[in-house]
Amino acid sequence: MLGLGAVGIAVGASAQSAVTRVLGPVNSQVGGLIPAAGGFRYYSVVDSVKRRTPETYKLNVTGMVTSPRSFTFAELQAMPQTQITKDFQCVTGWRVPGVQWSGVALPDLLDAVGVDPKATAVRFHSFDGAYTESLTMVQARRRDILVATTMLGAPVTHDHGGPVRLFAAPMYGYKSLKWLGGIELVNKVVPGFWEVRGYDVDAWVGRSNGRDDAPT
Repeated sequence: MLGLGAVGIAVGASAQSAVTRVLGPVNSQVGGLIPAAGGFRYYSVVDSVKRRTPETYKLNVTGMVTSPRSFTFAELQAMPQTQITKDFQCVTGWRVPGVQWSGVALPDLLDAVGVDPKATAVRFHSFDGAYTESLTMVQARRRDILVATTMLGAPVTHDHGGPVRLFAAPMYGYKSLKWLGGIELVNKVVPGFWEVRGYDVDAWVGRSNGRDDAPT
């Protein structure tokens, strides 16, 4: 359980209401891990996360930007939307094929605030108060990196990182930070929660753990 728990991130389920509830904390670093419907798993690195609704949600974009600002959920939905259908792959080996996501492509969000030319990386903060992740600026400019507001045709549920989470399509699940609360433009990559514990910083599917084929 510890070996499986200390690696990943979760996504919503097929009909997300069918996902079973978390049974409780597994250990101090992985707040919950259970099998769920459709092959998904739920992970958290804290015991509990305070819920935010679409009405109360704000995404703060700060750091090396021209116009720091907070986006409401409605403002994110009003921006051009990008849809991606992609396998969701955990570094431990489980995969859920053909997961549908939609939201704001990260490059569009960065363009909306203006990026300082000296910024070379993007850091993400979860409103769970513990989890962080980073991408290089080149990675963050990919069109398959989403600030996701829906999955499988429904809003992202709280248990699966909603109302807004990151989805890094070409990377293992631990890069797809749940409960996205802040985006910070910085001058270097800052290793995230699992990377300081030994996991690969880039996390490309098919390259990072030496055994998986990249999903189609």
